[in-house]
Amino acid sequence: MAFGLARIADTDDAVAKAWARVRTNLRHSAGQRLFDQWLKPATLIDGSDADQVRIGLPSAFMTTWVKSHYADRLFYEFRAFLPSLRSVSIETVSEAKASRALRVEAPAAVAAPAPVASAPAPQPAAKAPVQGAERPNFDPRFTFDRFVVDASNRVAFNAARALAEPGRPRFSPLYLHSGTGQGKTHLMHAIGQAFLDACPDATALYMPAERFMFEFVQALRARDTHAFKARLRGVDLLMIDDLQFIAGKDSTQEEFFHTVNEFMGAGKRLVIAADRSPMTLDGIEPRLLSRLGSGLVADIKSPELELRRAILTAKLADAPDAAVPGDVTELLASRITGSVRELEGALNRVVAYAQLNGEAITLDFAISVLGDQLRGSQRRVTIDEIQKAVSTHFDLKTIDLLSARRAVAVARPRQIAMYLAKRLTTRSLPEIGRKFGNRDHSTVIHAVRRIEELRGTDRDVDSAVNTLLRQLER
Repeated sequence: MAFGLARIADTDDAVAKAWARVRTNLRHSAGQRLFDQWLKPATLIDGSDADQVRIGLPSAFMTTWVKSHYADRLFYEFRAFLPSLRSVSIETVSEAKASRALRVEAPAAVAAPAPVASAPAPQPAAKAPVQGAERPNFDPRFTFDRFVVDASNRVAFNAARALAEPGRPRFSPLYLHSGTGQGKTHLMHAIGQAFLDACPDATALYMPAERFMFEFVQALRARDTHAFKARLRGVDLLMIDDLQFIAGKDSTQEEFFHTVNEFMGAGKRLVIAADRSPMTLDGIEPRLLSRLGSGLVADIKSPELELRRAILTAKLADAPDAAVPGDVTELLASRITGSVRELEGALNRVVAYAQLNGEAITLDFAISVLGDQLRGSQRRVTIDEIQKAVSTHFDLKTIDLLSARRAVAVARPRQIAMYLAKRLTTRSLPEIGRKFGNRDHSTVIHAVRRIEELRGTDRDVDSAVNTLLRQLER
């Protein structure tokens, strides 16, 4: 018994040391801001088993984000220090016992086979994925039903669905390309799941190009490339993501070229994704580019405003407990224009901050949480534009805002315009005052404070400010 306790203690210590090194590596690779926001709250739940590591996060939204963006990275970071590791589980701490764990399985080439009663022993040389039910790489959230479609991605979506249908594929390979976070990985996971649903006895494998390179190099060092080749070429559907990461890697490209040839010659399904079209990829051999371009090449363009709105609506439908008002979703849709992943990340961040702080989600709360992210995408608003917008909204002339009139019908819009000028521009208080009929900076301070007070008590004032904010920030 004493020996057993000592062994557990040694395991705890080894896992804890590995976790400390993993956190250090993630801080450097992710950057301090992203690390502090999403990865720093993670804790090591259990270190008594070097085969499985359990990581806990304080909210379901944070768990989902880390699982989506860092699942593979966490597994391989831990694997560098714990060679016997088989899986990393990412869980919501408060609900870890309620089957909320999100597992990251080890690759089939290194995972120990599960015992099966009355079944013949597996052949060690093949190391092929378990057929049918085992699909450790596919995220169940990424299905065709949950992919929001419009003109910017319809060709890629229809091509993906066609490739997932049973029977001989109409084209192969399918090459998907777009900027980061536009839905390529979603479509690849959807293809895998739909194909296995339609063909339960078939096999499929999804693998980032970085992992393809890592496993190939490991096989070279172990002088066991036959098993690596047999595993990849033995599946019915192979999907390689982020192809740009093997640029300049000659030996990896050589192996990948032969894999592509094998699949094309056998008429099997092959899906490749990258951030650029085949002919604009740098550092990739021309013969490989020629093979990739011989199938169907489909691009996914940046989402337009209507698609961004639809994506947010679909995302919120999956989270009924997240009470996000319409003006907040409109703010996100109109201001977060970079990628779908960035848009979903902004929504997750707002909801997570509200849940962790116990606050209601409002437009002001969302703006304060997103801060730099919104400012980075914000166009420059001038005081002249603000005065024109306020005048139009309240059916006044711009000159009225600059006049000495003190009637509420003029004074209140003037205060709102000063408040917006302070909030949306970088002008100083004296500069704002001069733009409103050479008023003193103390008048601007009073106007800003008065509107801040009224927004909490006067529904009409708050509604007018929100409407003008949306109008000016587009």
